[in-house]
Amino acid sequence: MINTILFDMDGLLVDSEPLWKIAEKKVFGALGLNLNDELLRQVMGFRLNEVVAYWYAYQPWPEPNFTQTEEDIICCMEELLAEKAVALPGVLESLNYVQANDFKTALASSSSMRLIEVVVNKLNIKSYFNLLYSAESEPYGKPHPGIFISAAKLLGSDQNQCLVVEDSINGVIAAKAAKMLCVAVPEAEKQNDLRFAIADYKLQTMETFPAILREIGGTNNPNF
Repeated sequence: MINTILFDMDGLLVDSEPLWKIAEKKVFGALGLNLNDELLRQVMGFRLNEVVAYWYAYQPWPEPNFTQTEEDIICCMEELLAEKAVALPGVLESLNYVQANDFKTALASSSSMRLIEVVVNKLNIKSYFNLLYSAESEPYGKPHPGIFISAAKLLGSDQNQCLVVEDSINGVIAAKAAKMLCVAVPEAEKQNDLRFAIADYKLQTMETFPAILREIGGTNNPNF
């Protein structure tokens, strides 16, 4: 029986991927890298420190200061999210449904806790979650399953009773490696990506997520 839902954040709850592209193009552009949207898709679901290391390995820049580069991106993202963050279709309805049916919930994101806080406050969704958890607390980021295993433990949930909702292939791999059910909600351009076949369910938007939960069943609510 599923009693716990673990939500990703970027690209799933909030339309932040375009903002990440703006921030990364700006910061890495100043370091001499010319990154386009297709290249940036390669690091979807990565932690920020992994993103910086990835692009340094791709094209090293002089006098690297990874900590400063991360800080520059976070500061840029804080500004962009505070101004432009918008919940994706079906998100608020899904969170209301999950809360009404007594699921335990976590927001488990590769983003830093600073950015998680900006998003939940901007969208006014903090009260929907029992736990906010960042992969910055983990030794490894997605596709390693650590973030989901740790979130489940902090919630007191069995891994077999958890459902992960993700938009990236790295997140889906992490969920399945954690031996959890997974609902994938890929961006429109990735809907036909065959790698998402490993997810238990694939949706076009979060608007149909409550119907999937009704199909799966679960929670301790006798009216569910």
